[in-house]
Parts: sequence; C-alpha cells; structure tokens
Amino acid sequence: MNELIKIRDVSVKYDISARTLRYYEDMGLITSTRSDDYAYRLYDEAAIQRLEQILILRKLNISIKDIQRIFNTSGSEVVLEVLGKKVDAIDEEVSLLHELKEIVLDFIRQIEQADFGKESDVKLLYEKAKEIETQLVNVDYEGNAANVNRLLEVTEKLDNKVPDIMIVRIPKFRAATSGLMTFEELFGGGFGPWQEAHSHLFKSVIFDAPDFLYGKDGKAEWIWAIKDEVTEADTHPYQIIEYPGGLYAAAVSVDGDGESHDKVRRKTEKWLENTNFIIDSDRLLMGHMIFVDDEIKKGLGYNQMNLYAPIKLKEEN
Repeated sequence: MNELIKIRDVSVKYDISARTLRYYEDMGLITSTRSDDYAYRLYDEAAIQRLEQILILRKLNISIKDIQRIFNTSGSEVVLEVLGKKVDAIDEEVSLLHELKEIVLDFIRQIEQADFGKESDVKLLYEKAKEIETQLVNVDYEGNAANVNRLLEVTEKLDNKVPDIMIVRIPKFRAATSGLMTFEELFGGGFGPWQEAHSHLFKSVIFDAPDFLYGKDGKAEWIWAIKDEVTEADTHPYQIIEYPGGLYAAAVSVDGDGESHDKVRRKTEKWLENTNFIIDSDRLLMGHMIFVDDEIKKGLGYNQMNLYAPIKLKEEN
C-alpha cells in the first residue's frame, strides 16, 4: 500500500496552501483520502504525481480550465494544443513589446532632434510627451502619425494582459469572525458547518457576498458580515468584530489558487506605482468570494474571488 502523506506535509514540501490543495480537489484535479483515526486529508503517490503536473502547468500560466481538459483527455493532442496556444500568446506579447520599444525609440529621436532652445526644461519635455494624445487629431502634427496610432493599439493590447483593477471603499460593518486559525482548522473544523447553519444571520456588504478572508503569520481569519440586530448570543461561540473598512484596490483572482493570488497581488502593486496610492501595511489583503452559479463556474472552469489590497494616499513631503 502506498504511503499516505498529510496535507500539512504536502503544503510545506510544495510551498502551496492547504486551501489551494482543497481547491484543486474541488475542481476534480486531484483526490485525497481520509482514515478513521485522522481527520485531515491524506494524499497517495498518484495524487502527488498529479499535483506535480498541475504545478508545472500552472508555472506555464496554463489555466485551470485547460488543465482539466488535459487531464480528462487521453493522448497528447490536447496538451500540445494548449501549449501551442501558449507559445503563440508569448510570441504575440514579445512582438508587441519589440514594436512598443521601436515606437518609444522613435519618439526619443524626435525629441532629441527638436530645438527647444534656451527655454528647454522638464516642463516642455512633459508637454511634448502629452502632445502624443492630441496628435491623432492635429493636422499640423509633423511627426509620424502612424506611430502614434500604433502606439495606442499596442499599449491597449498589452494592457489587456494586466488584471482590471478598481478602487473601492468598503464601508464599516459588523462581522462574525472565526478568529485566526490554521487553514486546516478553518476549513476542516467547525466554522464551516457553523456558517452553513447560520446563514440567516448574514448580509451582503458588496457584490452580494458577505464573506471575507485574510491571512497572517501562516493563519487565516474568516469573517462574515452580519445583520444589525445580531448579537454575540446568536454567534456563539464565535465573536463579533467591528471591521473598519477603508479604501482597497480590487482585482479578480481564482478562488483557492494561491499562485493566482500572488500574481494578482504583484500586478496590483505594480499598477499602484502609477497612482498616488500605496499599500496600507496596517491592514491585511482580503479575499472576497463572489457567488456564482454552476453554469458560470462550468464556463470559466473555476470560481471567482476578488482580492482587495488595502491602500492609502501617499504622504506629501
């Protein structure tokens, strides 16, 4: 009989969260077993091999939906098709980046050749760059109008590869909290069943979903917005907290997929560099589950989750 490996050991060995492992199970990509004397998930050698395949494909940015197709089809046709499309997408992005580089170099040459005279300064250079937008409709523009048009086309295509991010203000709200727990305790303990049995206590704060999840020091806390009349007698043994809310940069990720979360977080931080906002380190990144029906989940191949990065205005010098 194959040796069974505990979910905690798998999580540490492959540097993925227990929640991500459960997510892969929910999507039918791997399976686990449970023994009568052990409450948590256990994985055999076949499951570990499948997990390693998943991790390799995710590193190649293969979607969960395509991974499902690969695993559900015998032979190599599907995996070759998926990898071929990935190569095409990479080639397209490389081509766009090369083209963008040439356009920028052309603008640099135009600026270098321009005669700003003695009044040249940073402000004039800035104004020259700002003319790029208006040059599309300016008949007196003497530069390369085709470059300007192509610049907008190229950057629009590249922008589509960055997650859509919006700034939202989450209001203050009262919530029932699980308290900080390990992921095993959180998803394998009593809080999940308690949530299901007490759904009548909850209300939506945003996007028709009341639940938020955030992690700290290897643990996580799950909070559910509750109705105004709910008391701690109703939520016992779980406490009620006043969540402060605030400004957040929100982007869509994949529910349960830790790698997707990290990628979205990095891109969000990069996006913030071009704003007057910075990450507010006094608050935690939150996950917010978006309720979707089975048809949407089937079409996407995954559930959606909004990730909320806490932000604040940069301090003025």
